[in-house]
Amino acid sequence: MWPQTKQVSEAVRLSRLRLVPFLLLMYVLAFLDRTNIGFAKQAFQASAGVSDAAYAFGAGLFFVTYALLEIPSNLIMHRVGARIWMARIMVTWGLTSAALMFARGPMSFYILRALLGSAEAGLFPGVILYLTYWFPKTYLGQVVGLFYFGAPLAFILGGPLSGLLLEMRGLGLQGWQWMFLTEGLLASMVGVWAFFYLDDMPPDAGWLPTAEKEALAAVIARENLGKISPRLKAVLANPRVLHCVVIYFLIQASVYGVIFYLPAQVAALLGVQIGSKVGMVTAIPWVCAMAATYFVPRLADRSGKHRVIATATLAVSAIGIAFSATNRPALGMVALCVAAAAFMAVQPIFWTFPATYLRGVAAASGIALINALGALGGFVAPNIRNWAEVRFHSPRAGLYVLAGAAFLGSLLILGLRNDVSRDAPGIAALKSSDEEF
Repeated sequence: MWPQTKQVSEAVRLSRLRLVPFLLLMYVLAFLDRTNIGFAKQAFQASAGVSDAAYAFGAGLFFVTYALLEIPSNLIMHRVGARIWMARIMVTWGLTSAALMFARGPMSFYILRALLGSAEAGLFPGVILYLTYWFPKTYLGQVVGLFYFGAPLAFILGGPLSGLLLEMRGLGLQGWQWMFLTEGLLASMVGVWAFFYLDDMPPDAGWLPTAEKEALAAVIARENLGKISPRLKAVLANPRVLHCVVIYFLIQASVYGVIFYLPAQVAALLGVQIGSKVGMVTAIPWVCAMAATYFVPRLADRSGKHRVIATATLAVSAIGIAFSATNRPALGMVALCVAAAAFMAVQPIFWTFPATYLRGVAAASGIALINALGALGGFVAPNIRNWAEVRFHSPRAGLYVLAGAAFLGSLLILGLRNDVSRDAPGIAALKSSDEEF
């Protein structure tokens, strides 16, 4: 760990105050627009004529196009800068999300979900990469943890909002159409704001005092000396990166296998239809997730035991998912709270692993690859959950499969190496300039 100075601490404090709330807002809207289909599930299926199997396929299809365009998107952002590229992402995904109000039948649903994945591709890995430009390693886990507040906040705030919008009528639109229109246009408006608000790198930040700016840039530059910057092909074939891909795939499978069905699961536990009441109750697990996402990454940063804490956290999530299969309302809600808290808290810790040893183009492509292929878990999860429920004639079967995925992920985290020097043979030979890709 490089010696910390007052200037670096102040630069980190100012950067956190300036950037994290805005990035958090972006992620809230992104997460809301990719998962609000879960709130619209019942009304949308009835109105648009979409079966359970078609719903599962369409909900997951987002992640296919999302995954295909992650790496190109992150490499473009590395070239043109975060300000332009993140603004583009937000405006296009917001308009596409709003267009879901016109979906009729399975085919239009598939097309719009695929376009939504294409439009949003690159936002999440772009933000993770962007944070590595601004925050030294000793702060990164905590800052990424704050960014991850976006997911639970999307449900704490978006759950009641989506529930209320589902009950709206007027101008010939049904509630689910109002929900897609309103939440999509909000994202586009924030995208325009992003163009004027964000700065690409610390040297571009007019709001940072010169001394703090220089101290921060120096610390980050010194940390980058210990990281690798291999050719793109080498990154894509590196066993350590691929190890992270598998782990993230299993995490995302457990996350989205729960999220896409959470409103319906809560409604079943309460014995009511999805609406404002379910929206309010669905927010409860995400309050727990926010608390866990705040404290657990800080515990990992302070103790330095990122791997052990991540392993235990994901294992706890597996237990919560398994117990949420109960038909007892109180136990089911407690289990959902445990599952949501754990599978959200483990993710910011997970991202400290690849950020520890990748920089430049390697970071842009490696982080994007991990997020892209890992995000395919979001495609597999609803489909395998639907398959398991049909195959075993039980709604519990799908949850048990998801719990197994989370537990396997925890075992794979335990197998991660801590020391870059002990990575696969020949790692030193991968080093090259950022332009070689």
